[in-house]
Amino acid sequence: MWRRASLGRSFRWLWAAYAVSAYGTGLGFGAFSVVAIKVLDAGSAQVAALSSAGLALGALLAVPLGPWMEFRAKRPVMIAMDVVRFGALASIPLAYWLGVLSFSQLLVVSVVTAAAKIAFTAASGAYLKTVVPAGGLLVASSRFESTTWSATVIGPPLGGAAIGLLGPVTTIVLDAASYLLSALGIIAIRAPEQPPDPRKTRTRRWSDVVEGWRYILAHHTLRRFFCNTILVNGLIMATEPLLSVLMLSRLGFPVWEYGLAFAVPCIGGLIGSRLARRVVSRCGEQTVLRVFGTLRACWPVGLAFIRPGLAGLVIVMATELGLIICISLFNPVFATYRLNNTPTDRHARVLAAWSTTSSAGIAVLTMLWGLLAQLTGPRAALALAGVLLLGTPFLLPTSLSPGLPRLQQPRENFR
Repeated sequence: MWRRASLGRSFRWLWAAYAVSAYGTGLGFGAFSVVAIKVLDAGSAQVAALSSAGLALGALLAVPLGPWMEFRAKRPVMIAMDVVRFGALASIPLAYWLGVLSFSQLLVVSVVTAAAKIAFTAASGAYLKTVVPAGGLLVASSRFESTTWSATVIGPPLGGAAIGLLGPVTTIVLDAASYLLSALGIIAIRAPEQPPDPRKTRTRRWSDVVEGWRYILAHHTLRRFFCNTILVNGLIMATEPLLSVLMLSRLGFPVWEYGLAFAVPCIGGLIGSRLARRVVSRCGEQTVLRVFGTLRACWPVGLAFIRPGLAGLVIVMATELGLIICISLFNPVFATYRLNNTPTDRHARVLAAWSTTSSAGIAVLTMLWGLLAQLTGPRAALALAGVLLLGTPFLLPTSLSPGLPRLQQPRENFR
């Protein structure tokens, strides 16, 4: 019988490390923009460039990291990436206190942390499959998903209060500390990691760099999921700055209402991630991926109908709640399916390729939609993104590829 302990001590340390960094990220949400605006007097174009360029250049920097990680032990890579993020973020408050902080430094730190995040995500995804029993992957993915959403509910409001009370770099200090604690949590994992094959730790070739994309594009089901998720994530994230402008500038929502509109619906992430394994047990992974992959694309178009006052606030909260529930049901099931359908010797490269493309896609679409909003206004740009999202379900596979490892049904004893 599977019990709570079946996921193992190693997973508990890995989960704890993930949780502390997730809450640090939640506390530090939007901190770079706050520092750029409040400390460096940056304009809207600079703030947009800080977000987009960080993602795009970070993704480019991370491209060779996939093959570099593939045949190396993953724990040292994860620890190193946490230490890199700690050092990069810690440099900001240090420069602030010394009076030498510049916009260029913010941009460099943004790029370095984005690249380190991609590398960490790829390494940790590959490592997860080595420490969790096959039947527990969905449970483990759901726990990570619920942790992400709980950090999103709690972190930004507390971070905003901390900035107001203690100054603009406070949450960056906390975020940096969270990565140091995460590294210590990963160090505490005592289970030995299977050493890489020394015959494969050779100098990487160009074919190794693109192997992650080659595998994804050659796999019929993953290829369709890849196109779908890159476009869905990019369009959703590209509309966030536009929604901020529409609500705070055009419609006059107070800052506290704006924060409330996005914090409360994140409870839906806890609901969806907790339900994921039960829904899979009842309906099967193919139905879950198809149905909730479709439903998550149907909500954002509602954001184009925001009005001033209470009615507009309700529209935003209801739309975001529905969207987040669908995303949090889809994500852990898909993450498990992707792991089960990727050979062990390609895990890091596939996950790195996926994260790199996602970050680059978000950066490009954010810049394009920013330009579009300048020409048409934020409401029209939101509407166009919503309409395009309605077409993304056609990219989803109609069935899962036969003859490949399938997602194991979770045991009801998992808690």
